[in-house]
Amino acid sequence: MIGRDEKIPQPKFSAVQYFILAVFVVLAYGLWSLQIRKSDEYVTRSEQNRIRQVPILAPRGKLYDRNGQLIVDNYPSFSALLLRDQMRDLNADAQKIADGLHLPVEDVLEKIRRNQLSHKPAFEPIFIKDDITPDERAFIESHRDEFPELETLMIHRRLYPKDGFMAHLIGYVGEVSEEDLNSPKFETYQRGDIVGKAGVEFQYNDLLKGQDGSRRVLVNSKGKEVGRPPNANIPAVRGENLKLTIDLDVQKAAEQALEGKNGAVVAMDPRTGEILAMVSRPTFDPNDFAVHISAKEWSQLANDPDHPLLNKAIQAQLAPGSVFKIVMSVAGMQEGVAQNLRVNCAGGGVFYGRYFNCWVKSAHKPVHGSTDISKGITQSCDVFFYTLAERLGIEKIAKWATAMGLGKKTGIDLPNEVSGLMPSEEWKMKTFRQKWYAGEVISVGIGQGAVTVSPIQLARTIGGITMGGTFYRPHVVNTDQLPSQFKNIGASSEPDVVHVPIDPQNWITITNAMAGVLDPGGTAPSAHIQGVDFAGKTGSAQVVSNTFRKSRGGSAKQFNDNSWFVGVTPRRNPEIVVAVLFEGGEHGLLAARLTSQIIKAYVEKQRRIRNNPMLFSDKADPGSVPIAGLWNQPDTFRQGPATQNHVHHVHEETAEVDHLQGGTVLVHIGKPRLRQTAIGSAGAD
Repeated sequence: MIGRDEKIPQPKFSAVQYFILAVFVVLAYGLWSLQIRKSDEYVTRSEQNRIRQVPILAPRGKLYDRNGQLIVDNYPSFSALLLRDQMRDLNADAQKIADGLHLPVEDVLEKIRRNQLSHKPAFEPIFIKDDITPDERAFIESHRDEFPELETLMIHRRLYPKDGFMAHLIGYVGEVSEEDLNSPKFETYQRGDIVGKAGVEFQYNDLLKGQDGSRRVLVNSKGKEVGRPPNANIPAVRGENLKLTIDLDVQKAAEQALEGKNGAVVAMDPRTGEILAMVSRPTFDPNDFAVHISAKEWSQLANDPDHPLLNKAIQAQLAPGSVFKIVMSVAGMQEGVAQNLRVNCAGGGVFYGRYFNCWVKSAHKPVHGSTDISKGITQSCDVFFYTLAERLGIEKIAKWATAMGLGKKTGIDLPNEVSGLMPSEEWKMKTFRQKWYAGEVISVGIGQGAVTVSPIQLARTIGGITMGGTFYRPHVVNTDQLPSQFKNIGASSEPDVVHVPIDPQNWITITNAMAGVLDPGGTAPSAHIQGVDFAGKTGSAQVVSNTFRKSRGGSAKQFNDNSWFVGVTPRRNPEIVVAVLFEGGEHGLLAARLTSQIIKAYVEKQRRIRNNPMLFSDKADPGSVPIAGLWNQPDTFRQGPATQNHVHHVHEETAEVDHLQGGTVLVHIGKPRLRQTAIGSAGAD
């Protein structure tokens, strides 16, 4: 023990002094840091204990048709959620909360467990029930003291048309998935955000979604709302409304035509590329996705063998059958092969050592006999197009088909479009490491073999041919209505318009033959619309080989041929082109009848709107203008064959003065010749 007279050595005393000083310095720094340096941070934390921030979700923009009729709306709905920043034992309250919200307690506990495992931030609530009833909302309001962690959130949910109307084109919305968050399109989104998952909802999501806001409220120690702080609300900004190119009246006609059948319909204005109607069957109800779809319901949709989630209008890849003969006709005439080609159809023919039937033989119909290009189209003679394919070869066919849009995407502003397939020598070598055999071209000539297309491709291609070689990119939204920052949403790598040279006389020959398809001598006379200039081409395409079908009994419905028809009105420079795929329909005639229903609805509407009952009439040559007048007329003009000046005699009355004639003539309006780059074919300008 140190005596009283003994002193602590100076070095030790100094060390103790410095130690005590250091402690006070540290304490002083801590106090300064708490009160001054980090005061804002701790004020914020303190406010978080008494201020609750509730999100205000922005309503999505509405969808309208081309005439301003509402298609997709929103409706207010309330969701129940658990706040995780209340320092409560959520599991302890689960049973009572589940009872009040009419939920199995297991479901509530499972959602809490999953949320805990996900390690989400504490400010993110747990959604436990969507679209709650008024009684359930009243339960939450009356138990705020008991369950401060229980909250409601008002959400504007999508209200889609009933019964799957326009479902594939519109799409649906849902909660952003982990997979979505990893994609560039959704990199700025957070868990729980509602986004477009398909169709227009997906393609134009950034435009439609709007900007979320928030609401701040003061709460007491029990979590009960007691007031609002200054500047409490940050308002949500509604998403932009969007007008589609769809005509609801045409859409209704298309939906009704395909009701109860599997397949697809595309109606388009070939003068602009605007989609007037789009249907895919079977369909689904997007309202099921607007709230929440169960795993069981999703599994049923995803595993349905008829693929209700598939938009067959842009995603089905099937053989086009005889509709492809229109493409063959353009190629054959532009190459200078088909104009003077005449074959004798005896029900089939031998090509490259193998016998190929014409469809009339299996249908037990009279043979076509002597057939030229016009009869070949009108009566869909396979032997004529076998011969034409043999003479053209696969490379020339592929050149023209590809130039007119087959074998590649159209560039429509909808997600997940397929490209189809146009075979060629290069394609077979790349795909199978095999050379192309000449005999393979025979099946291609009638739209079979390796050729596959989608309905949207056929609509664009046939529409472009009847437009004289001008092909527009299909689209469901006109970009001129979009704000500048969203102009690129519907952009495509495909050009907006493509010009392919088609000789005017070839154009007239092909379109006149297409009109003959609907006449008594054609393949679809029962689809004729009285008084309407309606033209098109039928097609039926095998889904399996005849050998395979026979091995399975020969009559299995799932192996029935697909039925196709693509129709236009009027026959040249049409206002509308309609492509119909009727899966398992067997005969193109049946698809033609469906098409005529849609065309008729369009014609009747336009005649009514324009107050012109003769619009699209088949009584006058399309592309002509009626002119009344008087003239001195030689007798040779009375019977009315077309003159070299393209003046057609329609009606005349003999006046009292000799040789003075009066009446009405139809004068052809000259079609402008576009300067364009030829694709290297004989007969092209």
